[in-house]
Amino acid sequence: MQNINLEDYKGVYVFAQQVDNELSGIAFELLGEAGRLAKPLNTEVTAVLLGSNVGNLVDQLAEYGADKVIVVDNPELETYRTEPYAQALTAVINEFKPEIMLVGATAIGRDLGPTVSARVATGLTADCTVLEIGDFPINPIPGREQKHNQLLMTRPAFGGNTIATIACPDHRPQMATVRAGVMQKAEPKPGAKAEVINFDAKLEKNSKYVEIQEVIKSVAETVDIMDAKILVSGGRGVGSAENFKLLEDLAEALGGEVSCSRAVTDNGWLPVDRQVGQTGKTVRPQVYFAIGISGAIQHVAGMEESDLIIAINKDEDAPIFDVADYGIVGDLNKIVPQLTAAIKAAEANK
Repeated sequence: MQNINLEDYKGVYVFAQQVDNELSGIAFELLGEAGRLAKPLNTEVTAVLLGSNVGNLVDQLAEYGADKVIVVDNPELETYRTEPYAQALTAVINEFKPEIMLVGATAIGRDLGPTVSARVATGLTADCTVLEIGDFPINPIPGREQKHNQLLMTRPAFGGNTIATIACPDHRPQMATVRAGVMQKAEPKPGAKAEVINFDAKLEKNSKYVEIQEVIKSVAETVDIMDAKILVSGGRGVGSAENFKLLEDLAEALGGEVSCSRAVTDNGWLPVDRQVGQTGKTVRPQVYFAIGISGAIQHVAGMEESDLIIAINKDEDAPIFDVADYGIVGDLNKIVPQLTAAIKAAEANK
């Protein structure tokens, strides 16, 4: 493989995912994080926008922190397909040489990121939860050069039982897919403008182009628990799918949503899109009730950034009490209905 000049690679780039001409929430989270990473590097934030007739999304990216927006507009990019999207992002990287390339760890990003990293011959750290600029090796090793201003990419490993920090010191760009919900969006600056670069990626049809026969949109009303301000979350201790009615009543009284731990989805009591944790969704509600949840590290990883955590568990030694702001030791079958009744009474007396 040819040697690359690391000095040629500049800037923090973000893949600005859009679906049906609407930017995904992860795009704004990545822009916020890119802005934070760009400061110590004294560099710019660039959003890469791939799609068909997507120029109308540029101003939104500028308002959320993009200094530049590279637009690849092509009818072949109307709906996500691996090959045309991979060709387009690879062409952008080869032409503009970003130092850092961030992609959301969404269904699209988990497909696109690794495909592109292989084509540009660099590494990729998947499903990151923390990104920092720092030294690598983190602690100096005698006889080994310590490189500065490296992207340190942190992710859970071995089922969440350890945390790995990974760097890519010898290749560029430094690429990561980033878990949705863990990075803070920047405050939008209405009216902000970005430099727009329209780029022809010269897409070439080949045997890897799949043909989309039909797109079927789910008609079910799905609730995104990542947007909820109040979550009432249940674990194995709830006991049964029927018992989740207690949690639903509490959530309704609070104006919140019901979520759960992995044990609940494994038992088929609730659908997977309600799962919080390392293999589910990362949430940051204002209030998080952990009811009948023991508090395994994999679950805590998905909810520890909640503003206020209230745990209800009959086991006083449950690890969930270590992260809870308030803890109630007792039988959830008695406590939850009492709590619901008290909230309804308080609302009625307003």
